[in-house]
Amino acid sequence: MNFKKLIDYCYLSSERKWKSASSLLKSKNYSDCLFFCHLTLEFILKGMVVEKTKKMFPITHDLEDLIRKAGLKIPQEFKKELTVINTFNIAGRYDDYKFVFYKKATPDYTKKYYEITKEILLWLKKQ
Repeated sequence: MNFKKLIDYCYLSSERKWKSASSLLKSKNYSDCLFFCHLTLEFILKGMVVEKTKKMFPITHDLEDLIRKAGLKIPQEFKKELTVINTFNIAGRYDDYKFVFYKKATPDYTKKYYEITKEILLWLKKQ
């Protein structure tokens, strides 16, 4: 397996997901923006896992698990926020969660977590 290509794929996917999240925020599609914030972090973390382990990334959407597998020590101020962002994956995928999530994804809530995702993403890129 060509791990360089896999890592590049993960990082490029993260960049594309971030651009989508930005577009979704601008278009006021808030619940989908939050879902893509999660995907942005998921793909950068999967790339970091491949870099560290030289193995295929695990088939998981759990950001906290990916952080552990990447061997990262996340700053305390991000831990609580990552727990919340981790829920955006489930809430964005399954119909029974979507309606509740849609109501929760107000403009202020979405902008808050968009900015938090941006902070975490920038921190991850420095690692």
